[in-house]
Amino acid sequence: MIASLPMYFRPEVAEAHHRFWRNIRERLAKFGVDAPKKLSSERADYHHWTRPDLLLSQTCGLPYRRHLADKVKLVGTPDYQIKGCEAGYYRSYFIVRRKDAGTPFAEFLKRRFAYNSTDSQSGYFAAQKHLANSGGWFEQTLETGAHRNSAMAVANSEADIACLDAVSWRMMERYDSFASELAVIDETDPTPGLPYICGRDVDPGLIFEAVEDAIKHLEIADRDALGISGLTRISTQAYLDIEVM
Repeated sequence: MIASLPMYFRPEVAEAHHRFWRNIRERLAKFGVDAPKKLSSERADYHHWTRPDLLLSQTCGLPYRRHLADKVKLVGTPDYQIKGCEAGYYRSYFIVRRKDAGTPFAEFLKRRFAYNSTDSQSGYFAAQKHLANSGGWFEQTLETGAHRNSAMAVANSEADIACLDAVSWRMMERYDSFASELAVIDETDPTPGLPYICGRDVDPGLIFEAVEDAIKHLEIADRDALGISGLTRISTQAYLDIEVM
């Protein structure tokens, strides 16, 4: 079987990331599950998430509700303790160059918006929904492939505004020097966070128990590095109830 934890992975937290998996694997072994020693390096996409031998992975809420809900099982949602959000929920922040922070939001609609992917809840859909009531959208857009790339595009003046999920932004503020050149000017409504999933033939309750206990037994430094405080259950319906634009 294969397992992956692809979201929020970056070199600075790689060791904490792998120790987290070791914790999970040790607990799965107690349940008689022979989990892989190493996390898969395979690209996390639709093909990866729907593999019949998938033991555990993490996906974005948008592809989960659009493509995966009936093809995988929902394990649970990690809680990253995002300010203003209930357990397991998160939101996105609109960031601009610090020198432009006083510009009215409406002015940015005439400028270039950087986003990671059109299949991203936090980087694209959340921005669409935020602007839906006003009927506005950005005159220019730039697809970057990653939240960090979007932020860098704004810092480098290749774009003027981006929408980043709160966990990614928190890590950028901690590890990326360019983040000091950026400022948050608005935020989206909270939505269910990035869920852990497993294959159709896997017991999600067993995986939940293993992951929950692994989080509880993380070293304080690792828990801080990963930003995970616990695991919660958010229903499939809560994901599906988010309006599709």
